[in-house]
Amino acid sequence: MTAPSARLAYQYVVLRCVPRVDREEFVNVGVVLYCQATDFLEVAWHVDRERLRALDPGLDLDQVCDALQFVEGVCGGDERAGAAASEPLGQRFGFLKAPRSTVLQPGPVHGGLTRDPARQLEHLMEKLVG
Repeated sequence: MTAPSARLAYQYVVLRCVPRVDREEFVNVGVVLYCQATDFLEVAWHVDRERLRALDPGLDLDQVCDALQFVEGVCGGDERAGAAASEPLGQRFGFLKAPRSTVLQPGPVHGGLTRDPARQLEHLMEKLVG
């Protein structure tokens, strides 16, 4: 068990909505944070519909939200999220951080130290997604 004041290593990826890959424009819509020491894997997300519609008025925003709910399912081990959700947390994070050529894409992996992974996720959401 780790001491309450111990600083814990974590990794995170920012989830980006890329409506039109050819234009290379995106809006940050979420953050997935993984802390192995505390068995913490969670996503927080928010879809700013106006900003995304400004990039692509034809974007199916419900589909974007469905994709983000799928990420929630993988993080939470929900069987509706398929085989990835039944893997150990580290493998689930590996699945979620893998690049894909879809509308919802993970950015590069970053890391840091924290005493509270849940609070760190909130902080990253505030800073990177808004």
